Amino acid sequence: MNMKKSILVGIALAFLFAGCANKDEVAEFNKPALYWYKQIGSSVSSGNLDKADAYYISLKSEHIRSPLMPTAMMILASAHMKAEEYLLANYYFDEYNKRFGDEYNREYIEFMKLKASFLGVKDVYKDQKLIMDSINNANKYLLRYPDSSYAPLVNTILIRLYMSQYLLNENIAALYERTGKPNAAKIYRDKNSDSVVEMTDITPPEKGIIGKIFD
Repeated sequence: MNMKKSILVGIALAFLFAGCANKDEVAEFNKPALYWYKQIGSSVSSGNLDKADAYYISLKSEHIRSPLMPTAMMILASAHMKAEEYLLANYYFDEYNKRFGDEYNREYIEFMKLKASFLGVKDVYKDQKLIMDSINNANKYLLRYPDSSYAPLVNTILIRLYMSQYLLNENIAALYERTGKPNAAKIYRDKNSDSVVEMTDITPPEKGIIGKIFD
């Protein structure tokens, strides 16, 4: 089971268990698409995104061809972005792209996916793969949409990712030097020798808060 399916199954199970825990709550099914759509909007407005996700599952399972589906996906993607739940936001962006992506909206959706991934980097030490994947995806975006109105923002994201990667390599190299491992330190310094940014381009954050570069 891939990550996207795991997320959706997890949402469904969480809602199922929550429903079982509340005996006064009657299970709902076989409702019109508009009913589920309104429930999604109401839950998002009240800040209950778990319930909104569960209502989306009902909408999808009962009315997968409903014209309300694309709007529901974008509502949930935006809500999860606002709640800083970037993995779930990207799930909905992916779902939208697979079913409704076309030449008119794919550029925007892919930008939003890239933005969600970028904002999802919270700890540069733990999120090294996410940083590398985001760099690769940003470069692909610029190749695919060189004249995009979002290109300046993507370039900004890319430079900040490069800066973070540079500082990470420098910090690791310094750590190896302090522990008497100059050969290991050289490996990380060599990585920075190929970087598109240099130390003179970066104002390092205060010690211990390297993640502040993403604020």
